[in-house]
Amino acid sequence: MSSTATAAAAPECGGPKTSWPEVVGLSVEEAKKVILKDKPDADIVVVPVGSSVTTDFVANRVRIFVDTVAQPPHVG
Repeated sequence: MSSTATAAAAPECGGPKTSWPEVVGLSVEEAKKVILKDKPDADIVVVPVGSSVTTDFVANRVRIFVDTVAQPPHVG
């Protein structure tokens, strides 16, 4: 079994929640609210999809990967 499968199964086994598939498709602000309900001490970091990130493990860091442009970019 992969570590991802184990992490996803943790809440059913009584462990802390480590993944939030239910926030896919929500706005960043809505996703933050859901995550913070389950993990109030979360240090949420919003990262563009494809960005380089460190591979170190930080127990309270939760990364939200985004790939949508919400408004037209403009000069100014």
